[in-house]
Amino acid sequence: MRFSEDRIEKLTCSDGVQRDIHIWEPGKVRAVFLTVHGGMDHGGNYMNPALYLKKKGFATVAHDQHGHDKKRKVYIPRFEVFLDDLELMLEWVKGNYPELPIFILSHSMGGLIITHFGIRRFAGDPLVRGFVTSSPYYVNAIHTPKIVEKLAGLLSALFPKMTVPIEDILMHCTHDEVIYKRYREDEKDGIMANKASARFAGELLKAQAWIPDHISEWKHPMLVIVAGDDKVADANGTKNLLKKVDPEYLTEIWYPDNYHENFNEINRDEVSARIVEWCEARIN
Repeated sequence: MRFSEDRIEKLTCSDGVQRDIHIWEPGKVRAVFLTVHGGMDHGGNYMNPALYLKKKGFATVAHDQHGHDKKRKVYIPRFEVFLDDLELMLEWVKGNYPELPIFILSHSMGGLIITHFGIRRFAGDPLVRGFVTSSPYYVNAIHTPKIVEKLAGLLSALFPKMTVPIEDILMHCTHDEVIYKRYREDEKDGIMANKASARFAGELLKAQAWIPDHISEWKHPMLVIVAGDDKVADANGTKNLLKKVDPEYLTEIWYPDNYHENFNEINRDEVSARIVEWCEARIN
């Protein structure tokens, strides 16, 4: 397996398409991490935290999301397909790991998705013990031409599959040169996308615009890991939005020197250890 998975299965998504579920699994599973990957990314990129978590007795499952299943250009019909598929993935986890504790683990755009999911769709489930997110993509820090931002809605409606210009961000994701090289190989092989459609960009902007007025409605245990030197998701913007969340539900960790991908940074084992520590308190 390219990303050291123990196996790959399929999720029948809301559009009827079967997409890969990457699975890392110890011999005896204590709990399960259902992961939600970031934009332009893929489920296999959870390899490093998944291998760490496997040693601690946790299974990790990561589905390739709509528009990201070996596509060089990401296109989605609407943001809600991510929420639809996350609901299906949660049912898949509960069916394949019955009665085990579940944590929903996300990164970047995945953090934006799980925030919408937790407020708009998730009514509570005793098996879901908490949400963990790294560098949630609440506020954009990527350089985007102002004209593109202003016309995003119009372009999305009139030319939804048109390619929009985006900054190459891979060199801003990790300080680890080995992982950066793997990103480039994934990109070259068409596993990681490098182009965005107008509809995808427009839907993300709308999803971000929804957050400030609604994040105060969050009512579930959540661990947020913020990268201080993030050039993809605005770290200060994230911290300001998190001030609206009831402190009863929020644990925040700040890594001032990290680039965007906390799970793949040079201090990733420390990050994973903090996640395990937070989750252990919610398993027993």
